[in-house]
Amino acid sequence: MAIEIEQFMCLSDNFGVLLRDPATGEAALIDAPEEAPILAAVKRTGWTPKLILTTHHHVDHVAANLALKERFGLRIVGPEAEKEEVISTPGHTAGHVSYYFPRSKVAFTADTLFALGCGRLLESPAAVMYESLKKLAALPADTTVYCGHEYTLANARFALTIDPDNAALQARARKIEALRAQDRPTLPTTIGEELATNPFLRWGDPAIRRNLGMENAPDAEVFAEIRKRKDNF
Repeated sequence: MAIEIEQFMCLSDNFGVLLRDPATGEAALIDAPEEAPILAAVKRTGWTPKLILTTHHHVDHVAANLALKERFGLRIVGPEAEKEEVISTPGHTAGHVSYYFPRSKVAFTADTLFALGCGRLLESPAAVMYESLKKLAALPADTTVYCGHEYTLANARFALTIDPDNAALQARARKIEALRAQDRPTLPTTIGEELATNPFLRWGDPAIRRNLGMENAPDAEVFAEIRKRKDNF
């Protein structure tokens, strides 16, 4: 039976995620950006978390950890019993991890993979993030992906500068504009949708390579150039 997921906003643009295993009734959080919205989600669902699965150390992902630990007596861990569900995805930070639940076909990628984007390279070089994204890109195409922030509109506008003739990207950008105009979330996404439209996973696409003037460059260098352009966008 698939896990149940409650997604909600925290801070200005962070996503909070509360999830529950219906078979056991156990609930967990993916990161803890802000206490009040998390408590509201717990009240709304009736799911009391026993774990926080932390993806990385930035304050906008861990700010409520200790308050929630004190309130619920929960553990802040990547549990040993679920170690096959933890994917090391450094790049944004040196120790960043993503969580993958294969039976439910769900991945929580925080600040490594965004909808139409990827995280800034704050503690590792581009080659490290490239290897992390390769791992996520290799997940089944029907994997549902929950990311750490609502950055999709800005990401879409940048993606169109890298891959302007991609009809799927053009259609997705229009959909994203409409969703954000209504203050609706753009997540979750899927690995398949990202492979079709996210330039940070499309380093091998001939049209993108021609647009960058990097037809014969190694994949990792193409990725690095896209990331550099996004930093200056």
